[in-house]
Amino acid sequence: MTSKYICFLAICLLLISLNGCTDNKKTTEMQQPELGTRGAAIIEQEDLKFKDLNKNGKLDAYEDWRLLPAERSIDLLQRMTLDEKAGMMLIADMRMYNEAFMLETNAQTKTVTSDFNEQDIVVDKNQFTGEPLPYTIMNTVGTTKGILQHKMRHFIWRTTSAPADTMARWANKVQALAESDNLGIPVIFASNPRNHITGGSMGATASASVGFSKWPSEIGLAAMRDSAMVQQFADMARQEWLATGIRKGYMYMADLLTEPRWQRGEGTLGEDPALAAQTMAAIVLGFQGDILNNSSIALTTKHFPGGGATYKGFDPHYTYGRNAVFPGGRFEANLLPFKAAIKAGTSSIMPYYSLPKDTKYEEVAYAYNKGILRDLLRGELGFKGIINSDTGPIESMPWGVDSLNIEQRYVKALEAGTNMFAGNADPTQLISALKAHPEVMPLVDESVQLLLMELFQLGLFENPYVDEAKAIETVGKDSFVQAGKEAQRKSIVLLSNEGNSLPLAPNTKVYFEDYQKNYNKPAPGPGTVYAQSHPNLTFVATPEAADIILLWVKPAMRPLFPADDSPLKVNLSACAVDVDYVNALTAKKPTILVVNFANPFVIDEIYNDQTKNRFKGVIATFGVEPDALLDVVSGKFNPSGKMPVTIPISNQAVENNKEDVPGYDEGAGYGLFQFNEGLRYNKNR
Repeated sequence: MTSKYICFLAICLLLISLNGCTDNKKTTEMQQPELGTRGAAIIEQEDLKFKDLNKNGKLDAYEDWRLLPAERSIDLLQRMTLDEKAGMMLIADMRMYNEAFMLETNAQTKTVTSDFNEQDIVVDKNQFTGEPLPYTIMNTVGTTKGILQHKMRHFIWRTTSAPADTMARWANKVQALAESDNLGIPVIFASNPRNHITGGSMGATASASVGFSKWPSEIGLAAMRDSAMVQQFADMARQEWLATGIRKGYMYMADLLTEPRWQRGEGTLGEDPALAAQTMAAIVLGFQGDILNNSSIALTTKHFPGGGATYKGFDPHYTYGRNAVFPGGRFEANLLPFKAAIKAGTSSIMPYYSLPKDTKYEEVAYAYNKGILRDLLRGELGFKGIINSDTGPIESMPWGVDSLNIEQRYVKALEAGTNMFAGNADPTQLISALKAHPEVMPLVDESVQLLLMELFQLGLFENPYVDEAKAIETVGKDSFVQAGKEAQRKSIVLLSNEGNSLPLAPNTKVYFEDYQKNYNKPAPGPGTVYAQSHPNLTFVATPEAADIILLWVKPAMRPLFPADDSPLKVNLSACAVDVDYVNALTAKKPTILVVNFANPFVIDEIYNDQTKNRFKGVIATFGVEPDALLDVVSGKFNPSGKMPVTIPISNQAVENNKEDVPGYDEGAGYGLFQFNEGLRYNKNR
């Protein structure tokens, strides 16, 4: 124990030095920060003000904003009980009381009230697969109980769809509750992405949102080929998140989309390691800034060391998808986007559920994998931030360590390097494990200090509160919305333009059908006929009345939750598209085919050697609104996007693919449309 604690203290001193300060004394040259309080007394010293968070009437080191985050975290760590340390290491969903209806305004007093003692939600099934568990877990907890009893300080807003000012009010009330606790440690709210136009699985790849500016899906950001605009996106989204009280992003995915059947493809930055790395760096810098500070959103880059190379596309949320495979020997290529994120300063990294097959590493899930986390991530790649497990590897997805009990799993994960555990709001079993295994307490202290440092760097100890009125002004601000629309246009890719048919001539009569069906209820027949006005085009109600058909097909792949072990397919008839209807429609008039490639869908059932002559143009979208598409089709915007992924030519090509190899390296004959492909309009037309 003694030698481990000496090692831990050495790490602490190293962290202090890494903050760029060789003199650990206080500096009175720092500017007085704004202090936000809902109960903590203010201490005045040397004409400066500090919050008395532990209510003892004196200025303690962790309350002194003049000290470095590493110094403050060491001091606070020594004051924390075992229960407080365990609570700090958990992150779980928080649901607003009654969600959108959780706040009631008294008509006479204009005061906002809310019941914090909502019921706990207790589950005894794997929350993803629905399979019974041999024990009971709690993945959501009542707010008061979670903060005051379980001592939790990390929460995820996943399904919250309240307006921005409601979110801000709730965040402030939660922070006030945390401030009232004995050490006054603030809460940090995390969220999945909220700013993207996506068809993905809510909660897994995106979170519900109201009013936030709308940008292309994540893979659409890569299609723009514009790092400056990607960073602008991240900076604008940062301001929206900051205004609502969200300070941590469970994002973005640095995984490579090398397996077309993986259902999370839309949330990646494409198949190319260099492009994904470049895009990831811009995202981190936009959300966090050059250094984590009081206006940053701390990012959790995921899913280390890359989740795209998954066996036949199956996701490791499920037993049958537990294996990450590298038949093409491309394990190292998967690391490039993570290296870029680390260099840019990402605050946290999330390992995936998978276990690596046929590599030099132990065949256990990455959260338990010391070779992956301590040796590779920390040792070789030099990552010094937080390692945050994905949701539920202890209870629900303990691949490779299934035979270990819960206490043993916690110990193995801590020894591997995991600092925070997601998906369980009850610290009872973690506390039990720590009491039974005191030898891992240095690892607990190492973890808690990292978590505290993030809170200090974000300025949450000084002011965790937000301006509720400003939230509604910031979220969805017009300049953000307009920039998002520009990004949507820039993400659109022109793949084919027969005879320079595009852009369409003014006053062309267009039958515009937005074809999107629910995978679980794929009703046959037409989609939605677009009938709004456009300055350069005339829309008609039937294909017979049109000069040209504009058909926007949005295939829907089988959802991630729930799923089964039947083969995953990306051909259109398997993705909620009535192929017979589409073929009958496109036979009526010349057609511009638009496909929203949330995954690299195979389109040969409607676009093949026999039907190609029907199509005057082919366009790829990656999460855009109709106006953005029409601006391209009408020539208002000259397309500039490039394909972030290769589109396979057939189902057989998909079946034969190597899961870790990008499409452009799969060999001749694999791709119908190639990575980096993209046309512009002929300026002389």
